[in-house]
Amino acid sequence: MSEILVLYYSRGGATAELARQACRGIESVPGARAKLRTVPPVSAESEEPAKPVPASGAPYATLEDLRAADGLLLGSPTRFGNMAAPLKYFLDGTGSLWLSGALAGKPAGVFTSTQTLHGGQESTLLSMMLPLLHHGMYLVGLPYTEPALQRTAGGGSPYGASHVAGSGNAVQLGAEERELAQALGRRVAALAVRLASPESG
Repeated sequence: MSEILVLYYSRGGATAELARQACRGIESVPGARAKLRTVPPVSAESEEPAKPVPASGAPYATLEDLRAADGLLLGSPTRFGNMAAPLKYFLDGTGSLWLSGALAGKPAGVFTSTQTLHGGQESTLLSMMLPLLHHGMYLVGLPYTEPALQRTAGGGSPYGASHVAGSGNAVQLGAEERELAQALGRRVAALAVRLASPESG
């Protein structure tokens, strides 16, 4: 069974909903299962360290979660066209995995949410890809053979799944946004399963 780690940071809930939809896509692939994890918030001020288990939602990710995963989906809200600091902080601590090559050759995809249509979704998706490239992962996008990518008037791009929350910060995803998040999960999971099969070696 190939385990796909869905790792995200979310404040308003939209990125968390994209993560859940990606998990649905993963679980639809025979031989694959999803593992949902988040990261704690960070602050520039000195505060108590984050509790080891969040009060609600997905558990916090560990480096062992990454090491053990056969594939990865990485999600973050957009912060000025870049990933949010908590996710970047977590990724900055993966040097030991880079040194050992633990993630090399594994498939990965990315997803994001913004308030506005032109709020930096594509640059955020690309910013999340950069550390994955350094880790030697295979990047998986969304081709235009996905019908929802042709129909969407909100989120979704060839670089990954996304959501446009609008001025009301809507957490609920549009139909195409749900389809594309699930499609990205399916694509990463299917590749992980294929890479794990004896015929692929």
